[in-house]
Amino acid sequence: MKAFVVHGRNQLGKVDNIDLPASRYAHVDIAVEWSSLNYKDAMAATGHPGVAPILPHVPGIDCAGTILVNSTGSPRPHPGEKVLVTGYELGAPQWGGWSEQVRVPSDWVVPLPDAFDTRHAMTLGTAGFTAAQCVSALVDRDITPNGGPILVTGATGGVGVWSIRLLAHLGYEVVAVTGKQDRVADLLALGAAKVVGREVLEVEDLSKPMLAARWASAIDTVGGEPLARIVRSTNYRGVVACCGLVAGTDLPLNVYPFLLRGITLAGIDSAKCPRAPRLEIWRRLSSEWHTTLPDCWINETTLAGVGHEVTNMLAGKHAGRTIIRP
Repeated sequence: MKAFVVHGRNQLGKVDNIDLPASRYAHVDIAVEWSSLNYKDAMAATGHPGVAPILPHVPGIDCAGTILVNSTGSPRPHPGEKVLVTGYELGAPQWGGWSEQVRVPSDWVVPLPDAFDTRHAMTLGTAGFTAAQCVSALVDRDITPNGGPILVTGATGGVGVWSIRLLAHLGYEVVAVTGKQDRVADLLALGAAKVVGREVLEVEDLSKPMLAARWASAIDTVGGEPLARIVRSTNYRGVVACCGLVAGTDLPLNVYPFLLRGITLAGIDSAKCPRAPRLEIWRRLSSEWHTTLPDCWINETTLAGVGHEVTNMLAGKHAGRTIIRP
């Protein structure tokens, strides 16, 4: 079968012919109809040892398709059933979805919701799943649409665009932060009420214990000093969902925002999300939160074209969601 295979460190992989890996455990085999591109995939595609510790490696932390074989002895999922997989060890460190087939443990598999097909499942993928967890962190802590603006950083990234779309779908006022001024009109069409530049999070003095409250809550995809400023400028009892680190891993904060404003800093992890809340997120995404992205935020490619998309992502030129059809 064909797959995008990484053979060396610090070098882009290529399309190659491989066999499914042998398995020591009961498993299911999936014919992959769609996968997607995430930042972790871009790192794996160039042989980053923190994501792809063993080479050769097949990236792809998401996939959706049809069950071919179930060796577990359980009646579900049965051959012919449509399913999706996001997270766990798919694509990091195990071989992932940039392949015509994948072999995974059956408990990684989520039945495809009736409300959408495998293509839509991968326009969501880990990015949409992460965004939905961020939105859940706000909703489940009683942050309501009439409470004030919600800040979303990294607005043109996969998590960012889905966060904006979901929040707007639920009636929230969204302020989108981006450095890509050529996408302002697209962000407004996506559902943002206002689009601001990154400098909005650079003007305040971080030596101050707290900053003027500006946001009811926030979804932050970048981390570092921007996250510290967001926490210090979030309103009383606000929630800041954190799911990224491209701006840094250090967090220069004090305890005042937590003690004097009751701020909640909610960390979001997608790969190891337990099964019960995982299924609940997919239920929400397929029912009361069901929405789609405008076409301008979705790019389709094949295994042969994914290297170009990886290069763009690592150069900071990627926006929205790229889905891959093996």
